[in-house]
Amino acid sequence: MLNPPAATMPTEAHTPPTGAPTVQHFRQALLWPLRLMPAPHASPAHHHGPWHVLREMGDASPWREEVDEYTGDSSRFHERHYNEFVSFLPYVQRFLYGEGRSRGDGMGGDGDSPMRIFRRHDIAAVRLVAQPGDAPVTLDVIHCDLYFFFDIDVVLLNLEVGANNLSLAQAQDILYRFGRAYPSGWEPDGSALHCMASVEWLAADGHVLASSDAQQREAFLSHVAQHRAPRISAHWAYLMQPLVSDHSEDPGVLRYRQIEYYRMPVMAYLSLDDPRRLTRDDFVRLALVTGAGATDAHLPYAEHHLADFEHKYCYDRFWVNAGAAPNTRYLCNGHALIVVGDANSEFFCCRDRGVLAQFRHQHFLLFLIAHFQKASLLMFSDQLVEALKRLDIRSTPSVKQFKRAIRASFERFLRFTHRYWFHEISEQAQVRALSHMCATHLGLDPLYDEVKARIADMNTYLDADSLRRQASTVVRLTVVTLFGLIGTITTGFLGMNLLAEADAPLWRKAVWFGVVFVATTWLTIYTMVKSQRLSDFIDALSNDRLGFRGKMAALARVWRPGAD
Repeated sequence: MLNPPAATMPTEAHTPPTGAPTVQHFRQALLWPLRLMPAPHASPAHHHGPWHVLREMGDASPWREEVDEYTGDSSRFHERHYNEFVSFLPYVQRFLYGEGRSRGDGMGGDGDSPMRIFRRHDIAAVRLVAQPGDAPVTLDVIHCDLYFFFDIDVVLLNLEVGANNLSLAQAQDILYRFGRAYPSGWEPDGSALHCMASVEWLAADGHVLASSDAQQREAFLSHVAQHRAPRISAHWAYLMQPLVSDHSEDPGVLRYRQIEYYRMPVMAYLSLDDPRRLTRDDFVRLALVTGAGATDAHLPYAEHHLADFEHKYCYDRFWVNAGAAPNTRYLCNGHALIVVGDANSEFFCCRDRGVLAQFRHQHFLLFLIAHFQKASLLMFSDQLVEALKRLDIRSTPSVKQFKRAIRASFERFLRFTHRYWFHEISEQAQVRALSHMCATHLGLDPLYDEVKARIADMNTYLDADSLRRQASTVVRLTVVTLFGLIGTITTGFLGMNLLAEADAPLWRKAVWFGVVFVATTWLTIYTMVKSQRLSDFIDALSNDRLGFRGKMAALARVWRPGAD
């Protein structure tokens, strides 16, 4: 369901520099979390079901819903899919795969997985130039997917690319420069800072579908100056179509907004001819995704900063010369999950049950879950801020809209907690350990507690405000009832013969009825107007420590201007 069928190994080979460590096979998977935004004047169905919009677009959209191995042809279901399934605990399985789900239009229903995957097949490769003057490197596009989730306004773009026979420096540069939504700045010569000098999406016949525009500094500067929001680079904007940036002038129904750092979370698989040749400097650069260093480079950061590097970022259970997958090392900093291993190990390179299969299935899913959870929590936080920004306490409609927004956020957060929030996703030692490393580095638990506390505080405030309003209303009604009781008892005591009009003509009775009705109505309304001050007077009367003069002063304040 969640990963493509076994892809053929990329056929294009690149000759690494002589003497450089060789990456015999390279895989990179980018995961870009984005927040879905409602389009202006969009229907509720479009806002709550973006997958429906993509379905309805038909040939106008390059995205097609993926029929997974669990609901499609059973001949596509292989052992690697079974190994993926049994790696997770039952409640995670229900999130990822559903329970014998049917192919209906709904999402999140009985037996249905709360996740939908759409894939595009028109992009066959990507041609990269790391720095001006470098030879271009072409990577095969293994797959390009969009992940949607029921009841959560988040979409994740997943792009997996691969190549054979790269140098370690080339692999490091691709990891460092490729997955950037927009440039962070520009060099004095105008080249984009830390970005690829050139990125081109290629069709199957080799023609260019779209290319990067990161070098066009003025376009990015003017966009930020006008919209107070970053401009997405042209090649990533093309990849997302028909989804468009929320600040784009394109009137698209499906809109997205950057929700995290502009560097996309990344996974990488490096099959090396001899991973033991890698130095500590190489591992630091891979784990922290710092790019390639100079030939004589040392550690990219100070030694004391990296004193606990192995303990904090490395999973070395298989970093031994024996076992099924010898010399395999996992590196994780939350933003990146890298696996390095021996190309001579059959198990490491096996795409059905080896480390490569685990990387593309179990490890990808644990990485996706962690970043989906983080993106969802950030989305909830953003929605609270936006609700507060729209609040005008002097406007009753604004206050009501604010209350509805907070109540809706609270309800969605409860559903998110029970449907998508997991502390443990697997009992398999390796999957469990890597999941904990991702969650710890991403700070998921503190972020969850913070968002939960904010939503709970806001909901508590609304409850307290409702109770305060109810109490105020009860006090006012009590005052009106108390003063009305005086007139009721008085007229009841005197009887209905105070004015002997029982035998009077009908018109006179009607006149007296109207006079009494108007007087009573006016007195009731006037009492309600003065109910807050009258309630203060009643409190003063019941205060034994307050003297007669103080009580009379409280009565005088009922009619004194500005007494409130």
